[in-house]
Amino acid sequence: MRELTYNQAALEAIAEEMRRDKRVFYMSTDALPSLWDEFGPERIKVTPIAEAAMTGMGIGAAGSGFRPIVDWRQVTFCFVAMDQIVNQAAKIHYMFGGQVNFPMLFRASVGGGGLVAAQHSQSPYSMFMNVAGLKMFLPSTPADMKGLLKTAIRDNNPVISFESGRLMGLKGPVPEGDYTIPFGVADVKREGSDVTVVALAWLVHEALAAAETLAAEGISVEVVDPRTLVPLDTETIRGSVRKTGRLVIADEAGPTAGFSAEVAALVTEDAATFARLKAPVKRVCALQVPIPYSPVLENAVFPDRNRIVAGIREVLQGRR
Repeated sequence: MRELTYNQAALEAIAEEMRRDKRVFYMSTDALPSLWDEFGPERIKVTPIAEAAMTGMGIGAAGSGFRPIVDWRQVTFCFVAMDQIVNQAAKIHYMFGGQVNFPMLFRASVGGGGLVAAQHSQSPYSMFMNVAGLKMFLPSTPADMKGLLKTAIRDNNPVISFESGRLMGLKGPVPEGDYTIPFGVADVKREGSDVTVVALAWLVHEALAAAETLAAEGISVEVVDPRTLVPLDTETIRGSVRKTGRLVIADEAGPTAGFSAEVAALVTEDAATFARLKAPVKRVCALQVPIPYSPVLENAVFPDRNRIVAGIREVLQGRR
Protein backbone atom coordinates (compact mmCIF):
# COMPACT_ATOMS: atom_id res chain seq x y z
CA MET A 1 0.00 0.00 0.00
CA ARG A 2 1.24 3.51 -0.76
CA GLU A 3 2.43 5.74 2.08
CA LEU A 4 1.53 9.36 2.76
CA THR A 5 2.43 11.72 5.56
CA TYR A 6 -0.20 12.76 8.11
CA ASN A 7 -0.34 16.19 6.45
CA GLN A 8 -0.49 14.81 2.89
CA ALA A 9 -3.38 12.55 3.88
CA ALA A 10 -5.28 15.58 5.18
CA LEU A 11 -4.75 17.56 1.98
CA GLU A 12 -5.75 14.57 -0.17
CA ALA A 13 -8.98 14.16 1.80
CA ILE A 14 -9.84 17.84 1.40
CA ALA A 15 -9.07 17.86 -2.33
CA GLU A 16 -11.18 14.75 -2.93
CA GLU A 17 -14.13 16.22 -1.03
CA MET A 18 -13.85 19.54 -2.88
CA ARG A 19 -13.99 17.67 -6.19
CA ARG A 20 -16.94 15.63 -4.93
CA ASP A 21 -19.01 18.57 -3.63
CA LYS A 22 -18.87 22.06 -5.17
CA ARG A 23 -20.27 23.54 -1.95
CA VAL A 24 -17.04 22.82 -0.05
CA PHE A 25 -14.61 25.73 0.16
CA TYR A 26 -11.53 26.47 2.27
CA MET A 27 -10.51 29.44 4.40
CA SER A 28 -7.05 29.90 5.90
CA THR A 29 -4.64 32.69 6.74
CA ASP A 30 -2.04 30.77 4.71
CA ALA A 31 -2.31 29.76 1.07
CA LEU A 32 -2.10 26.01 0.45
CA PRO A 33 -0.37 25.72 -2.94
CA SER A 34 -1.62 22.23 -3.78
CA LEU A 35 -5.24 23.29 -3.23
CA TRP A 36 -4.84 26.78 -4.67
CA ASP A 37 -3.41 25.46 -7.94
CA GLU A 38 -6.42 23.22 -8.52
CA PHE A 39 -9.32 25.20 -7.08
CA GLY A 40 -8.17 28.82 -7.29
CA PRO A 41 -9.40 31.90 -5.42
CA GLU A 42 -13.07 31.05 -5.85
CA ARG A 43 -12.83 28.16 -3.40
CA ILE A 44 -9.55 28.77 -1.56
CA LYS A 45 -9.92 31.94 0.47
CA VAL A 46 -6.70 33.40 1.90
CA THR A 47 -7.97 35.55 4.75
CA PRO A 48 -6.51 38.24 6.99
CA ILE A 49 -5.28 37.09 10.40
CA ALA A 50 -8.73 37.48 11.93
CA GLU A 51 -9.93 34.15 13.27
CA ALA A 52 -13.11 35.60 14.76
CA ALA A 53 -14.11 36.94 11.34
CA MET A 54 -13.16 33.67 9.60
CA THR A 55 -15.20 31.63 12.02
CA GLY A 56 -18.19 33.92 11.76
CA MET A 57 -17.99 33.81 7.96
CA GLY A 58 -17.90 30.03 8.13
CA ILE A 59 -21.05 29.90 10.25
CA GLY A 60 -22.89 32.24 7.91
CA ALA A 61 -21.77 30.32 4.84
CA ALA A 62 -22.80 26.99 6.41
CA GLY A 63 -26.27 28.34 7.09
CA SER A 64 -26.47 29.54 3.47
CA GLY A 65 -25.95 26.12 1.94
CA PHE A 66 -22.16 25.87 1.74
CA ARG A 67 -19.80 23.47 3.52
CA PRO A 68 -16.89 25.62 4.71
CA ILE A 69 -13.55 24.41 6.06
CA VAL A 70 -12.01 26.96 8.43
CA ASP A 71 -8.33 26.41 9.15
CA TRP A 72 -7.36 28.06 12.42
CA ARG A 73 -3.87 26.57 12.07
CA GLN A 74 -2.64 26.43 15.69
CA VAL A 75 -5.44 25.87 18.17
CA THR A 76 -4.25 28.92 20.11
CA PHE A 77 -5.55 31.18 17.38
CA CYS A 78 -9.15 30.04 17.78
CA PHE A 79 -9.33 31.48 21.28
CA VAL A 80 -10.10 34.90 19.79
CA ALA A 81 -13.18 33.32 18.20
CA MET A 82 -14.59 31.65 21.31
CA ASP A 83 -17.93 33.45 21.14
CA GLN A 84 -18.44 32.35 17.55
CA ILE A 85 -17.48 28.76 18.40
CA VAL A 86 -19.18 28.29 21.76
CA ASN A 87 -22.22 30.58 21.52
CA GLN A 88 -22.90 30.40 17.79
CA ALA A 89 -21.54 27.34 15.96
CA ALA A 90 -22.26 24.89 18.77
CA LYS A 91 -25.80 26.11 19.45
CA ILE A 92 -27.15 27.55 16.21
CA HIS A 93 -28.78 24.38 14.84
CA TYR A 94 -30.66 23.96 18.12
CA MET A 95 -31.62 27.65 18.29
CA PHE A 96 -33.02 27.45 14.74
CA GLY A 97 -35.24 24.62 15.92
CA GLY A 98 -33.42 22.15 13.71
CA GLN A 99 -34.74 23.85 10.57
CA VAL A 100 -31.30 24.60 9.11
CA ASN A 101 -28.09 22.57 9.09
CA PHE A 102 -24.74 24.23 9.70
CA PRO A 103 -22.10 21.87 8.26
CA MET A 104 -18.61 23.21 8.89
CA LEU A 105 -15.18 21.83 9.65
CA PHE A 106 -12.62 23.61 11.81
CA ARG A 107 -8.97 22.50 11.67
CA ALA A 108 -6.44 23.14 14.45
CA SER A 109 -3.03 21.73 15.34
CA VAL A 110 -2.43 20.79 18.98
CA GLY A 111 0.31 19.51 21.25
CA GLY A 112 3.95 20.16 21.93
CA GLY A 113 7.21 19.03 20.45
CA GLY A 114 7.75 22.11 18.32
CA LEU A 115 9.52 24.27 20.91
CA VAL A 116 7.04 27.09 20.38
CA ALA A 117 6.50 27.83 24.09
CA ALA A 118 3.44 28.26 26.26
CA GLN A 119 0.93 29.86 23.91
CA HIS A 120 1.48 27.54 20.95
CA SER A 121 1.92 24.12 22.61
CA GLN A 122 -1.55 23.55 24.01
CA SER A 123 -4.03 20.67 23.83
CA PRO A 124 -7.28 22.29 25.01
CA TYR A 125 -9.75 19.85 23.47
CA SER A 126 -11.45 19.16 26.80
CA MET A 127 -12.60 22.79 26.84
CA PHE A 128 -14.59 22.09 23.69
CA MET A 129 -15.72 18.64 24.83
CA ASN A 130 -17.62 20.47 27.56
CA VAL A 131 -19.71 22.35 24.96
CA ALA A 132 -22.77 20.54 23.61
CA GLY A 133 -23.20 20.71 19.84
CA LEU A 134 -19.65 20.13 18.62
CA LYS A 135 -18.16 16.93 17.25
CA MET A 136 -14.38 16.48 17.37
CA PHE A 137 -11.65 14.01 16.54
CA LEU A 138 -7.90 13.56 16.97
CA PRO A 139 -6.29 11.11 14.51
CA SER A 140 -3.03 9.28 15.20
CA THR A 141 -2.22 7.94 11.71
CA PRO A 142 -2.36 9.21 8.12
CA ALA A 143 -5.05 6.65 7.25
CA ASP A 144 -7.22 7.74 10.17
CA MET A 145 -6.62 11.38 9.30
CA LYS A 146 -7.95 10.95 5.77
CA GLY A 147 -10.95 8.81 6.66
CA LEU A 148 -12.05 10.98 9.57
CA LEU A 149 -11.60 14.24 7.67
CA LYS A 150 -13.79 12.98 4.84
CA THR A 151 -16.46 11.98 7.35
CA ALA A 152 -16.23 15.42 8.97
CA ILE A 153 -16.63 17.32 5.71
CA ARG A 154 -19.76 15.32 4.88
CA ASP A 155 -21.26 15.72 8.36
CA ASN A 156 -24.12 18.20 8.77
CA ASN A 157 -22.81 19.48 12.11
CA PRO A 158 -19.89 21.65 13.28
CA VAL A 159 -16.81 19.43 13.63
CA ILE A 160 -13.35 20.25 14.98
CA SER A 161 -10.36 18.35 13.63
CA PHE A 162 -7.62 18.49 16.27
CA GLU A 163 -4.37 17.48 14.56
CA SER A 164 -1.11 16.60 16.29
CA GLY A 165 1.70 18.95 15.31
CA ARG A 166 4.21 16.24 16.20
CA LEU A 167 2.73 13.88 13.62
CA MET A 168 2.56 16.14 10.54
CA GLY A 169 5.55 14.44 8.90
CA LEU A 170 4.67 10.91 10.05
CA LYS A 171 4.37 8.48 7.12
CA GLY A 172 1.99 5.56 7.04
CA PRO A 173 -0.11 3.42 4.69
CA VAL A 174 -3.23 5.08 3.28
CA PRO A 175 -5.74 3.12 1.17
CA GLU A 176 -6.37 4.21 -2.41
CA GLY A 177 -9.75 5.58 -3.35
CA ASP A 178 -12.67 6.92 -1.42
CA TYR A 179 -13.23 5.74 2.14
CA THR A 180 -14.54 7.19 5.38
CA ILE A 181 -14.17 6.29 9.06
CA PRO A 182 -17.32 6.69 11.17
CA PHE A 183 -17.29 8.89 14.23
CA GLY A 184 -17.60 7.19 17.60
CA VAL A 185 -15.61 4.08 16.65
CA ALA A 186 -12.34 3.54 18.52
CA ASP A 187 -9.50 1.46 17.08
CA VAL A 188 -7.61 -1.17 19.04
CA LYS A 189 -4.10 -0.56 17.69
CA ARG A 190 -2.64 -3.51 19.62
CA GLU A 191 -4.43 -6.31 21.44
CA GLY A 192 -3.32 -7.40 24.91
CA SER A 193 -4.51 -9.06 28.09
CA ASP A 194 -2.73 -7.53 31.11
CA VAL A 195 -3.44 -3.79 30.90
CA THR A 196 -5.32 -1.33 28.68
CA VAL A 197 -3.66 1.91 27.57
CA VAL A 198 -6.03 4.50 26.14
CA ALA A 199 -3.88 7.02 24.29
CA LEU A 200 -4.36 9.98 21.96
CA ALA A 201 -2.52 11.03 18.79
CA TRP A 202 1.29 11.07 19.26
CA LEU A 203 0.96 9.13 22.50
CA VAL A 204 -0.62 6.22 20.63
CA HIS A 205 2.79 5.68 19.06
CA GLU A 206 4.55 6.13 22.40
CA ALA A 207 2.13 3.62 23.96
CA LEU A 208 2.86 1.12 21.18
CA ALA A 209 6.59 1.55 21.82
CA ALA A 210 6.00 1.02 25.54
CA ALA A 211 3.98 -2.12 24.77
CA GLU A 212 6.81 -3.48 22.67
CA THR A 213 9.31 -2.88 25.47
CA LEU A 214 7.13 -4.64 28.04
CA ALA A 215 6.33 -7.55 25.72
CA ALA A 216 9.93 -8.67 26.18
CA GLU A 217 9.09 -9.11 29.88
CA GLY A 218 5.93 -11.11 29.21
CA ILE A 219 3.58 -8.16 29.84
CA SER A 220 0.71 -7.93 27.34
CA VAL A 221 -0.50 -4.37 26.69
CA GLU A 222 -3.66 -3.46 24.78
CA VAL A 223 -3.52 -0.01 23.13
CA VAL A 224 -6.85 1.68 22.37
CA ASP A 225 -7.02 4.79 20.19
CA PRO A 226 -10.40 6.55 20.65
CA ARG A 227 -9.90 8.54 17.41
CA THR A 228 -13.01 10.64 18.05
CA LEU A 229 -13.43 12.60 21.28
CA VAL A 230 -17.09 13.49 20.66
CA PRO A 231 -18.78 11.10 20.16
CA LEU A 232 -16.58 8.88 22.32
CA ASP A 233 -16.65 5.10 21.91
CA THR A 234 -17.24 4.23 25.56
CA GLU A 235 -18.08 0.59 24.91
CA THR A 236 -14.76 -0.27 23.26
CA ILE A 237 -12.88 1.36 26.15
CA ARG A 238 -14.99 -0.33 28.81
CA GLY A 239 -14.82 -3.67 27.02
CA SER A 240 -11.04 -3.53 26.90
CA VAL A 241 -10.80 -2.67 30.61
CA ARG A 242 -13.21 -5.47 31.52
CA LYS A 243 -10.85 -7.82 29.68
CA THR A 244 -7.55 -6.61 31.17
CA GLY A 245 -8.69 -5.29 34.57
CA ARG A 246 -6.26 -2.37 34.46
CA LEU A 247 -6.25 1.05 32.79
CA VAL A 248 -3.59 3.63 31.99
CA ILE A 249 -4.63 6.81 30.14
CA ALA A 250 -1.98 8.71 28.17
CA ASP A 251 -2.80 12.29 27.14
CA GLU A 252 -0.59 15.17 26.02
CA ALA A 253 -2.94 17.60 27.81
CA GLY A 254 -2.90 18.28 31.53
CA PRO A 255 -4.93 16.04 33.86
CA THR A 256 -7.29 18.54 35.49
CA ALA A 257 -10.85 18.24 34.11
CA GLY A 258 -9.38 16.77 30.93
CA PHE A 259 -9.96 13.92 28.51
CA SER A 260 -8.13 11.56 30.87
CA ALA A 261 -10.52 12.44 33.68
CA GLU A 262 -13.50 11.73 31.41
CA VAL A 263 -12.16 8.29 30.49
CA ALA A 264 -11.42 7.46 34.12
CA ALA A 265 -14.97 8.47 35.04
CA LEU A 266 -16.69 6.49 32.29
CA VAL A 267 -14.78 3.37 33.37
CA THR A 268 -15.32 3.70 37.11
CA GLU A 269 -18.97 4.77 36.97
CA ASP A 270 -19.96 1.63 35.05
CA ALA A 271 -20.61 -1.09 37.61
CA ALA A 272 -19.66 -4.02 35.36
CA THR A 273 -16.34 -2.41 34.40
CA PHE A 274 -15.55 -1.15 37.89
CA ALA A 275 -16.07 -4.64 39.27
CA ARG A 276 -13.33 -5.98 36.98
CA LEU A 277 -10.68 -3.41 37.95
CA LYS A 278 -7.68 -4.97 39.68
CA ALA A 279 -5.87 -1.68 40.34
CA PRO A 280 -6.66 2.04 40.49
CA VAL A 281 -6.80 3.88 37.16
CA LYS A 282 -3.50 5.59 36.30
CA ARG A 283 -3.26 8.81 34.27
CA VAL A 284 -0.06 9.73 32.41
CA CYS A 285 -0.50 13.35 31.33
CA ALA A 286 1.40 16.56 30.81
CA LEU A 287 2.21 18.46 33.96
CA GLN A 288 -0.37 21.11 34.82
CA VAL A 289 1.93 24.02 33.92
CA PRO A 290 2.44 26.43 31.01
CA ILE A 291 4.61 24.69 28.42
CA PRO A 292 8.24 25.89 28.64
CA TYR A 293 10.29 26.96 25.62
CA SER A 294 13.43 25.18 26.80
CA PRO A 295 13.79 21.75 25.12
CA VAL A 296 14.89 20.14 28.38
CA LEU A 297 11.96 21.59 30.31
CA GLU A 298 9.44 20.85 27.55
CA ASN A 299 10.54 17.21 27.54
CA ALA A 300 10.09 17.11 31.31
CA VAL A 301 6.52 18.39 31.02
CA PHE A 302 5.16 15.98 28.41
CA PRO A 303 4.57 12.25 28.90
CA ASP A 304 6.43 9.78 26.72
CA ARG A 305 7.00 6.03 26.37
CA ASN A 306 9.12 5.91 29.51
CA ARG A 307 6.41 7.49 31.65
CA ILE A 308 3.83 5.17 30.08
CA VAL A 309 6.01 2.17 30.97
CA ALA A 310 6.29 3.48 34.54
CA GLY A 311 2.51 3.93 34.71
CA ILE A 312 1.92 0.39 33.48
CA ARG A 313 4.35 -1.01 36.03
CA GLU A 314 2.50 0.88 38.76
CA VAL A 315 -0.89 -0.66 37.93
CA LEU A 316 0.70 -4.08 37.59
CA GLN A 317 2.23 -4.09 41.09
CA GLY A 318 1.11 -7.23 42.89
CA ARG A 319 -0.82 -8.31 39.79
CA ARG A 320 -3.00 -11.37 39.96
